[in-house]
Amino acid sequence: MADTATSPGAGCLEKLKSYVKTQKGVILAAEILISFIVIICYAASMYGGYSAVAICEMIFSMIFFGIFMMELDKQILVLNWVWTDLIRAGFGAVIYLITSLICVIQGSGDGARIAGGVFGLLAGILFAYDTYTIYLQIKSNSQHTAASTDDRV
Repeated sequence: MADTATSPGAGCLEKLKSYVKTQKGVILAAEILISFIVIICYAASMYGGYSAVAICEMIFSMIFFGIFMMELDKQILVLNWVWTDLIRAGFGAVIYLITSLICVIQGSGDGARIAGGVFGLLAGILFAYDTYTIYLQIKSNSQHTAASTDDRV
């Protein structure tokens, strides 16, 4: 997914350091962090039922972070990792935006729920940006120039 400049025998810490410097690494790390903040806000609210969304999205982001960091996407070729990541990010954006709007609208008197909703809206925007960057990557990979068939060249 992201090109890292580490050797094949590099340790986990070196791979982590080099992957976090990539654009995809920063986006996934930010998704994990903001999901953790949303979990804290929903846990502090009187109604913490929406924390399951944040927990699931944080776990999925951590799994994909680990897969891309360790470059397992190049070794496990059973799945199309780019499309799987697109589905993960798109689903996360939609679910975060829906649940966060519900929490902000119905959260009167519960400041932690409103704060979780606001951070959830930010997480939804971040997941939507991730979806957009993955879409651009798919689009750039699928575009190719056709070979010229003109014999007069």
